[in-house]
Amino acid sequence: MRFRHPDGSTVHLAYCTNVHPAETLDGVLAQLRDHCEPVRLRLGRERLGIGLWLARDAARVLVADAAARRALRAALSRHGLDVVTLNGFPYRGFGGERVKYAVYSPDWTSRDRLDHTADLAAILAGLLPDDEREGTISTLPLAWRTPFTPEDGRRALAHLTELSERLDDLAARTGRSIRVALEPEPGCAVETTTQAADALTGPGAPPAHRVGVCLDTCHLATAFEDPESAVDGLVARGVPVVKAQLSAALHAEHPDRPEVRAALAEFDEPRFLHQTRERAPGGVVGRDDLDAALSGPDPLPGRDPWRVHLHVPLHATPDPPLASTLPHLTRALTRLVGGDRALTRHLEVETYTWQVLPHALRPRTPGQLADGIAAELSLARDLLTGLGLKELT
Repeated sequence: MRFRHPDGSTVHLAYCTNVHPAETLDGVLAQLRDHCEPVRLRLGRERLGIGLWLARDAARVLVADAAARRALRAALSRHGLDVVTLNGFPYRGFGGERVKYAVYSPDWTSRDRLDHTADLAAILAGLLPDDEREGTISTLPLAWRTPFTPEDGRRALAHLTELSERLDDLAARTGRSIRVALEPEPGCAVETTTQAADALTGPGAPPAHRVGVCLDTCHLATAFEDPESAVDGLVARGVPVVKAQLSAALHAEHPDRPEVRAALAEFDEPRFLHQTRERAPGGVVGRDDLDAALSGPDPLPGRDPWRVHLHVPLHATPDPPLASTLPHLTRALTRLVGGDRALTRHLEVETYTWQVLPHALRPRTPGQLADGIAAELSLARDLLTGLGLKELT
């Protein structure tokens, strides 16, 4: 979905296909047919943007085989789909029974992460629509925080700098400019937008024309970052918001109450990591997962509000006593694209948790999942048009 900003630029809205994890190219082609096109048809659009996730094995096939790349591009065209952004955060195994900490491996201290992201950039350059010259890739914020030494930090930034050189070469060869975006996330080496700005403006930082930030509004809310201050801080320090992921966290106002704790426990599940934060008077405190926050050996105090890293569907506010951070998302989006100029052009709805929601909330069929994703995109569209952007046909 495309929108015209009052400044004349085109803003793209997509949804991320990591909600339909596929490890192989055949799996990716099937997801375009079985999931992405049905969402487009529900929205009644000739074209629909998707934020494509390509696992390492699928990416290797595409890099090595020009015929495979042509087949993927043809499939996108056949199903009415546009790709201007990739989610390069998960490397492989995102559909596994237990992902948890594995999603952060390999990290930016590894050449495997560097080479994979360079491959993704080469693939994306060949998938961009004919009228688009710029693509974006979101990636993990350097590494999980432990173990992560100062030397690890220098190595990670050096790899990002080398990637930037490869992206410059790619642009010279193809005329397509690809930028990479670190995605701050609670628990990682880069948890907040301030830490992202520190990493991307300090010693050894990669060039800003190639590497910036992906602002995930679920992560932003979980960390209790003020959205306006976060965006303004990045702008003030010259760190580009390369991409934004529109997502909502779980909010509990009174986590000490038994009924609230019971409601939160319904969202505790074994596949993904659900970092939990409490906004205490002395600052934000947290635990790596929801079960540890609720009943681990050192649970959170529970005297102040909690936010949980659990991407809840944008259009479906959890039943009381819980809530979502959709208002936080709305404030961030207003700051990003509601002003005189668009601070980012690539927006991606990223709710990958549909199949791990409490059973009463899970879609039971592919059709119900498509209905839910279409409803999320409709909400995002309405937010954008409400900010003065005009949807393009």
